[in-house]
Amino acid sequence: MLVANRGEIACRVFRTCRASGIRTVAVYSDADENALHARVADTAVRLPGATPAETYLRADLIVKAAVAAGADAVHPGYGFLSENAGFARAVQDAGLVWIGPPPEAIEAMASKTRAKALLGLAPLHADEVTESDLPVLVKAAAGGGGRGMRVVRRLAELKPALEGARAEAASAFGDGEVFVEPYMENGRHVEVQILADTHGTVWALGTRDCSLQRRHQKVVEEAPAPGLPGELADELCATAVRAARAVDYTGAGTVEFLVADGRAHFLEMNTRLQVEHPVTEAVFGLDLVAEQIRVAEGHALAAEPPRARGHAVEARLYAEDPAADWTPGTGTLHRLAVPDGVRLDTGFGDGDTIGVHYDPMLAKVVAHAPTRAEAVRTLAGALEKATIHGPVTNRDLLVASLRHEEFTSARMDTGFYDRHLTTLTTPAPDPYAPLAAALAEAHGRSRSRFGGWRNLPSQPQTRRYLLAGEEHEVRYHHTRTGLTADGVHVVHADAALVVLETDGIRRRFRVARYGDRVHVNGTTLTALPRFPEPEDQRAPGSLLAPMPGTVVKIADGLVTGSSVEAGEPIVWLEAMKMQHVISAPTAGTLTALQVTEGQQVEMGTLLAIVQESDPGARGTARPATHGAAPKEPQ
Repeated sequence: MLVANRGEIACRVFRTCRASGIRTVAVYSDADENALHARVADTAVRLPGATPAETYLRADLIVKAAVAAGADAVHPGYGFLSENAGFARAVQDAGLVWIGPPPEAIEAMASKTRAKALLGLAPLHADEVTESDLPVLVKAAAGGGGRGMRVVRRLAELKPALEGARAEAASAFGDGEVFVEPYMENGRHVEVQILADTHGTVWALGTRDCSLQRRHQKVVEEAPAPGLPGELADELCATAVRAARAVDYTGAGTVEFLVADGRAHFLEMNTRLQVEHPVTEAVFGLDLVAEQIRVAEGHALAAEPPRARGHAVEARLYAEDPAADWTPGTGTLHRLAVPDGVRLDTGFGDGDTIGVHYDPMLAKVVAHAPTRAEAVRTLAGALEKATIHGPVTNRDLLVASLRHEEFTSARMDTGFYDRHLTTLTTPAPDPYAPLAAALAEAHGRSRSRFGGWRNLPSQPQTRRYLLAGEEHEVRYHHTRTGLTADGVHVVHADAALVVLETDGIRRRFRVARYGDRVHVNGTTLTALPRFPEPEDQRAPGSLLAPMPGTVVKIADGLVTGSSVEAGEPIVWLEAMKMQHVISAPTAGTLTALQVTEGQQVEMGTLLAIVQESDPGARGTARPATHGAAPKEPQ
């Protein structure tokens, strides 16, 4: 079986194939040459290029790879071409088994506009939107995952929202069609997993709640959806089965709803496996990928699905900084490990590189328990104790979210992060982390330089670290008996473990250092040089790239000498399938434009300089950035 995808989902499908005795074929882009999914497959085929449009969205190349590798079947995973009817037909035309629904069913449901029409619903026409219709949501007709979506609250925002959504949708899915629908504030995102065979049986495998989202992408998912009245849950399942039967659906799929004011509103049907499928697997004791394969082989489902047991919760671990407008991170993932007792699905191994071309999700962590409270507690504890060494992640946000009273009491909705993000991302650094880092470093320095501890007391030693945006200086001493520090008892210190005792309480600190980045338990610090380096002499008003990416657009008509208003978009960067707008931080004059469309830039690259109109300049400006997709989910 060839998996026409990458990363976590490819590895997930391969795992079932190995257990079923099925040989596996991976496809990989140049950027994914050393990716985990390419390493674990029995055979791997290169797709020349780096961007999705050059590689994972090339149906012709993927079918050719499957035939060349001797594959019998193709599994599309999710994203990319998974809901592309033309790709499904091409697979079948090549004599291969398609692990998915019929192309006709994909065609009927993959476009959200056609799906709504099938169920007797109709989107708004963009040219008919009036003030009374606001707010509205501009949404890509194909694909999902938050790409190609914009919330519009003023009529003046509609045209640029349509243009931006079309461009993002075309880049992500190869289809720039968008539509407009009423936007409902702060409902719950609830979905139903279905599984159908070729003999007329359709299972509705319960509900899932996916209300905790950012930029239309889910962050925390659970099954079953908590607190739904039984009648409403039954209605959702019945509607999902009706939608599946309406298009003669087979295989796994998901029907999504927005639940508000006790009513359910149909959103879309995803004709593929979902990222959050593990929570349903845990509750029903199923392997949905294995069931997809069985259905494709013609096997019949039982008359009734298995009985649901317990509760499952999944959290998506992203390489991103929620406190910095969800800016994606790149670099080396040195270590990723979670405690026993939870499920880890990932497409990365220790030492792998997180690049700029694809989604920033590192892994999914799933907990299953007899009750919701136990599952939530288990997941939060596992994430808190996980070892994650590498770029900034959303781990702390996930832990705080799972422990927030609104979530634990199942009162969350899609506005959760709009209400609570500032509180949830307020730094709470461990005050002893800098000292532990310094003592671990000092142990290594002492033993490597002198072959053992010094025999004579020394002068106080100092180290400086950047923690949660603030500089911390710590002091310690080398003594005849080892390392000491004021106010604490150093019980033990080596390069990997420091044990400190304060007021009779002992705490253990696991320490790992990679260059100037130091990880102390769950706290990340940046080691600063002993002697401060000269300050960066950037010109006032410099706009710097907040992440590595590609310059996909420069504002129309903008040249050196142009006047700009505060907040006016200057440059559009694309990174990890999302577009980010770099805007003027102040009204003034564009005195330099340092990049061109199509240019690759690294984090910190100078993009442009805006000289402030007010002579009281404010120094180096931070770029005003925001993701192209808003934080209201759909």
